[in-house]
Amino acid sequence: MKTLKTNTLTKKIFLGVFAIMLLFSLESQAKKYNFLTSSVVPAARGFAKITRDNNRNYVIKLKMTNLAEVQRLDPSKLSYVVWMVTDREETKNIGQIDSSTKFMSKKLKASFETVSSFTPTQIFITTENDASVQYPGSQVVLTTDRFTN
Repeated sequence: MKTLKTNTLTKKIFLGVFAIMLLFSLESQAKKYNFLTSSVVPAARGFAKITRDNNRNYVIKLKMTNLAEVQRLDPSKLSYVVWMVTDREETKNIGQIDSSTKFMSKKLKASFETVSSFTPTQIFITTENDASVQYPGSQVVLTTDRFTN
């Protein structure tokens, strides 16, 4: 009789721990959004991964391949700038991708990571002459479709 109670208690504990682990793994799972094919740099490929951190902020990680050096584009610019459209329809400059040789390899790989308290609904990359601009220029290199988190 004692063994039966112990087995039942053990099963309940196991199921409780399993349910908690499942809940946390689903919530912390990254959502991956592919960039659409670019007309500016057709060979460029990449994706954005968006997760939530312990402070409920959004962690935005980008990975790109075959992203040509920004100075080689026509017209040539000085930097790639990453933009985020928020759930309030605001467009925010969230940083710059450094395309110098120390960050991009010979295989033209690049990555970017930042944290934002704003809820992203779209990520896109433009070429700019000034990385601190407040409004995106017209040359969009890569973009995701709109998404919801």
